Amino acid sequence: MFASVFALIIILISGFSALLGGEPDYLCMFWNVENLFEGKPHFRDKCNGIAKTIMLAADEFGGVPDFVGLAEVENRRVVEKLVNNTVLRGLGYGIIHFDSPDHRGIDCALLYRRDRFRVLHAKPCNLIATDGSVLPTRDILLAVLAPEPIAVLVNHHPSKVGAGSDERRAIAMGRLMFLRDSLLAEGIGRIIAIGDFNEEVKAAPGVEATYPRGSGTIKFQGKWEKIDGCPVLEGLTAREHIFAPPHLSTPDTRYSGIKPLRTFSGPCYLGGLSDHYPIILEVHNKSQ
Repeated sequence: MFASVFALIIILISGFSALLGGEPDYLCMFWNVENLFEGKPHFRDKCNGIAKTIMLAADEFGGVPDFVGLAEVENRRVVEKLVNNTVLRGLGYGIIHFDSPDHRGIDCALLYRRDRFRVLHAKPCNLIATDGSVLPTRDILLAVLAPEPIAVLVNHHPSKVGAGSDERRAIAMGRLMFLRDSLLAEGIGRIIAIGDFNEEVKAAPGVEATYPRGSGTIKFQGKWEKIDGCPVLEGLTAREHIFAPPHLSTPDTRYSGIKPLRTFSGPCYLGGLSDHYPIILEVHNKSQ
């Protein structure tokens, strides 16, 4: 009887896996890591915590993420320290990073698995204002990787602070859509855009949310906002998760429930990693 029950469990598990599309072709992570600056106190602890979180994601989703998009990194050096001086060392992550014209000195970066991919080309894509000037904000990082090929765009769009913020974000989204169209015209049919869009981001067609309505990646004045996500997905489907293991949260004593545990509040060190939760995408090729 035990053998029959065990066989039934295996059949049910197999059926459930098939319903979800089986193992993903790619596992993708994005995280705004809130001012990963080498000169800040507790920089080493923060790197170790970020690396631990990436490894926890690997445990939960069955493998090391193929891509990790990062926002709010200071420069390439801090990304190298994250990859080489933590538990991530030995995993073979390559780094793609470009300095941006952002007035705060923060950039985007992409980690990718060198045992699976090689870089065909990568570049920073400026945001151009209506007067032709370059906006002093984060570029969109564009990387095209072989052998598939697949294009990954890492975004950190302008914030809501200051006059003209809506226009700046519209410019950023317009630039992203232009890049998508250009890639498709070049014959690159697999495209994924991830990032922090600094406003509620509508998931692309083909992205299935696994979290309840009202969930979010940040909490502002007691309300959750889902500003990190994937608004562009071509030639692929995906299941999106908000990844919030317990060490990333703290009680929200002013409002209720929990909130992300950030690193600093002003000059006060809080011991957390970010004011954002990361997202995880289990990505499948559409041809399957």
